Amino acid sequence: MHMRTKKWAKPELSVCSYFISEPEKQRGSWRSLFEKDQPLFLELGCGKGVSTAKMVFDQQDKNFIAIDITSNVLGDARRNIQKTYGDLPITNVILTRYDLSLFREIFSAEDRIECIYINFCNPWTKRPKYAKRRLTHTRQLMQYRDVMAEGAEIWFKTDDDTLFNESIPCFEESGFEIVKLDTDLHASGFEPNYISEHEQMYMEKGVSIKFLIARMLPPSADVMQRHDEVMEEISKYKKRELREV
Repeated sequence: MHMRTKKWAKPELSVCSYFISEPEKQRGSWRSLFEKDQPLFLELGCGKGVSTAKMVFDQQDKNFIAIDITSNVLGDARRNIQKTYGDLPITNVILTRYDLSLFREIFSAEDRIECIYINFCNPWTKRPKYAKRRLTHTRQLMQYRDVMAEGAEIWFKTDDDTLFNESIPCFEESGFEIVKLDTDLHASGFEPNYISEHEQMYMEKGVSIKFLIARMLPPSADVMQRHDEVMEEISKYKKRELREV
């Protein structure tokens, strides 16, 4: 469904002290943007930031970068973060807009990401060929490996059974160990679990939430070979112009 343009979103983001409009220029130097040198976490596809706001506020001993492709939802995310912090200074979160299929254009090994959150991403299940667009496809996971710190984790949540089941072998192929897996997250009682607007909607419909934590392992020879194949495949694609939405 097409999202209605929010005319206020871009102007508000343009004057937001923690919004980065040109993330390519920060590649390899994201840590220097934060007031404190703390573990650096990413949220890929933060949406309206309902859960993001609570998460970053509760964990101010960590730094966060929350990314989405649309200014519309990032405008909402900024407002939700601002509301949560109130009059307190906001120093441990950065918002930015980018097409995550081009992940390696904005992050490098120097950024040392210690955890990545992927929550309710587009499942791309209508056609098999769309699977490569998933944020949990091997083509994406290999890009994340290149910027993650030793032993770093990916936390993944979804309502979609097909996406979840087909993502598991992608994690394994990419050199990640599944250290936690729940097919009904809320029944498991796992904490902390920050609930987004999407998660709340699915809960109300009685849909179980699937969840896993994947820890990056040192690369085996097979993983290194697959990594090189993926990087060669990616290099064949001409970089697309990032479309403003």
